[in-house]
Amino acid sequence: MLDFVYYPVSGILWIWHTIFGSVLGPDNGITWALAVVFLVFTLRLALYRPFVRQIRTQLTMKKLQPEIKALQKKYQGDRAKQASEMQKLQKEHGFNPLLGCLPLLAQAPVFIGLLHVLRSFNRTATGFGQLGMSAQDNANTPNYFFGVDDVQSFLDARLFGAPISAAISSSRDTLDSFAPFGGVPTIVTIALVAIPLMVMASVATHFNARASIARQDDVARSNPQTAMMNRLLLWVFPVGVLVGGPVLPIAVLLYWVSNNIWTYAQQHLVYRRIDEEDARAAEEARASKPEVRVTAPKPGAKPKRRR
Repeated sequence: MLDFVYYPVSGILWIWHTIFGSVLGPDNGITWALAVVFLVFTLRLALYRPFVRQIRTQLTMKKLQPEIKALQKKYQGDRAKQASEMQKLQKEHGFNPLLGCLPLLAQAPVFIGLLHVLRSFNRTATGFGQLGMSAQDNANTPNYFFGVDDVQSFLDARLFGAPISAAISSSRDTLDSFAPFGGVPTIVTIALVAIPLMVMASVATHFNARASIARQDDVARSNPQTAMMNRLLLWVFPVGVLVGGPVLPIAVLLYWVSNNIWTYAQQHLVYRRIDEEDARAAEEARASKPEVRVTAPKPGAKPKRRR
């Protein structure tokens, strides 16, 4: 049903696996880890311009707050007129609220697609084992852009001893399915790899939220709804990553960590660039104004201004 998502995600993952596999070897866990990380980088690079528009949209919304509040107060009893004037104001300033959601909306199907493709490598993890398909049978089944050899390579791959498709919560049957492919891993081995990734993802989520909140003005922070959302972003969401992390495969945790690290770096880069552009624009505006010189008047005479 979502093949239009699964095939592109699988295709990009296949390209990066082929590139890194030619250097490190196709069965190497680092090869698969880098393929996942660069899948993130490819997506985020494609979404760079929408991300910049998202930031500019947020800054425009921030500048328009006084006018928006004035409109809300003026048309308090007429919601239709209020909405009409709000749309007119947004149009005048080139404000498009959909641009603020585009990067997030685009990332969601990729996350779902990656999760599905990775689980499809080892179908016993998704319940196909109940249909009589053994791990060996699964190893002889292609997976979207990946052929049979690629599937076997994925099942053989280990990252510091842990299969990258395994999760801390993996069942005994799922772990036993890795027996023909490098042996049966233990939960401890998986946890030693997954827990540091969970902590890194949680910390990165916290600092991303902190960076966003730092750009808010005092008026926004004093708003009760904004303050509650800030607390959720700062503390609840990072804790949620720790709570939900055990059910995610190691490869998905790699996606989460690299996505958050990219977001943190990109957010600082874009904000710094916008601040520099605003500073240059302000300097050019000051320089374009004609200089006004005031000469000292003679005793008893009014001062004269010269341009």
